[in-house]
Amino acid sequence: MTSIKKELFAVGKTAPFHNLLQQLSLWGWSIHHVETAQEAITALSTSTYSISLSALEMDAFSNLFDTQAALHDTYWVILITPDVLHDKNSCQLIYDACYAYQTFPINTKKVNMLLEAALDMASLHAAPPIPMLPCPDENYRLIGESNMMRKHYRTIHKLAGADAPVLITGESGTGKELTARAIHAQSSRRHGPFNVVNCGALPHGLIQSELFGHEKGAFTGANQRKIGIIESSQGGTLFLDEIGDLPLGMQVNLLRFLESLKIYRVGGLQEIPVDVRFLAATHVDLEAAVERGEFREDLYHRLNVLQIRTPALREHPEDIEPLTHFFFHKFSAEKPSWVRGFSHDCAVVMRQHSWPGNIRELLNRVRRAMVMCERRLIRPSDMGLERRHDHCRDAVSLQQVRDRAESAAIKAALARNNHKVVPAARELGISRVTLYRLLEKHCIDKDSSLAEQKLSEPSGTRYIQVTSS
Repeated sequence: MTSIKKELFAVGKTAPFHNLLQQLSLWGWSIHHVETAQEAITALSTSTYSISLSALEMDAFSNLFDTQAALHDTYWVILITPDVLHDKNSCQLIYDACYAYQTFPINTKKVNMLLEAALDMASLHAAPPIPMLPCPDENYRLIGESNMMRKHYRTIHKLAGADAPVLITGESGTGKELTARAIHAQSSRRHGPFNVVNCGALPHGLIQSELFGHEKGAFTGANQRKIGIIESSQGGTLFLDEIGDLPLGMQVNLLRFLESLKIYRVGGLQEIPVDVRFLAATHVDLEAAVERGEFREDLYHRLNVLQIRTPALREHPEDIEPLTHFFFHKFSAEKPSWVRGFSHDCAVVMRQHSWPGNIRELLNRVRRAMVMCERRLIRPSDMGLERRHDHCRDAVSLQQVRDRAESAAIKAALARNNHKVVPAARELGISRVTLYRLLEKHCIDKDSSLAEQKLSEPSGTRYIQVTSS
C-alpha cells in the first residue's frame, strides 16, 4: 500500500465548517481551504488532492462536479442537510461523486473517521510507478518490467546504436510501431523526423508518388511539386509498417533506393541523395512470402540486416497489470467518476486470457470497460471476459483418447452380441477374462446398459447380465 500524506482540500464557508476545519487541523490534517465552487475549480485545475471535503449547497457541488475533471481523481466526503436525502437527483449525485456523506449537525469525530477511511482507500488505489521504457513522446511508450520486456529493451538499445535497416516482426497488436519509435528515440537520429508509412493502406496507384514525391506536371492533377515521405525523412527515420503488403513493382524501386540511397521524383530527372534510416515491420512470415513469390528475396535480405521480434502478450502475462494501470490512467477522463480500478477476480481472469489481439485488444477492452462499468471496480464481465476452466478439465491426453476409444469399442461389441460376453470377446479378439478386466477398468455399468437396451427391444427378449468373477 502506498503511503499518502494527510492533505485535505476543503470547500465551504459556514461558521460550523470553519470550526470543523480547525479541529481537523489539530488532528494532523494539512488543509487547503477555499469558500466557493469557482475557487475550487481554479484550485483543482492546478493541484491534485486525494481527499476532499465539501460543505457546498447541492447545486453548487453539482456544478463543481460537472466542470472539474480533477474530481475524478479525489475521494469526496460531503456534508449535507437531512432534506437533501429526499431528492432523488441529489442522492444519485452523492452516489456517483462521493466516497461518503455526513448530515448536519456535524459530528467532528465521525467526519474525521470518514476522512481517515477515505485516505486508506486512496492509499490502496494509488498504484505503484508504472515501469516503462523512456520516450520523449509520452503517447508512445513501451510498458513492462518482465524478463521478456527487459530483454526487449536491451535489444532496442543495441539496435539504436547502429544505423543499418531493422526488420521488426511480431503478431498484430504487439507494439511494433512503439518498438520502432523507441529505436529512433535512442538513436543518434532522435532529433530528426520519424515518419510512418502503412504500406497496406496506401492506394497502389499513389504509392510511388507518396514515397518518392513527384514533379509538377508529372501526371494529371500534379499541379505542383510534392516532396515524398522518403525525402521528408532526411536526417531521421522512416518506418515502413506492414512491408509485406508492398506491391512487387514498388519493391523494385525501394530496393534500388536502399542500395544507392538516392531517389528520383516521379517525372523528375535529377537524382536526389537522402540520408535516412529504414525500419520495417511485418506480421506475416516474409521468408514464406519469398518462397511463394510474393516478396522479393533481395529486398528481404536488404531489410533484414538487423531483426527484433515484439513478444506476444501471452508470453509476458506479468506485464498485464502495469499495462492495465497505464491505460486506466491514460483514459481516466472518459470513465464515470465512481470507477476506481479493477477487481481481484478481473485481474485473475485477465492473466488467464490468451489475448489473441495482444496489447491492442487489452487497450480496447480496458477502455470499453471503463466506460460501461456500473460499479466501483471493473469486473470480468465488464471486460467481456469469462473465467477459464481448469486446464486439466479441458486437456485430453493420448491415453485418455485411447481409453475412450477402447470403452466405446467394448460397449459396441456387447450391444452387437446381445450383451453376451464370450461372443463379444471373440469379436474383439480377446479372452473372456480380459474382457471382464476391461469392463471393470472402464466402469461399464452392465445393468444400466441392459436397461437402456430394454427400452428399444420388444418385450420378452432375454438378457444376459455380465458379472465379473
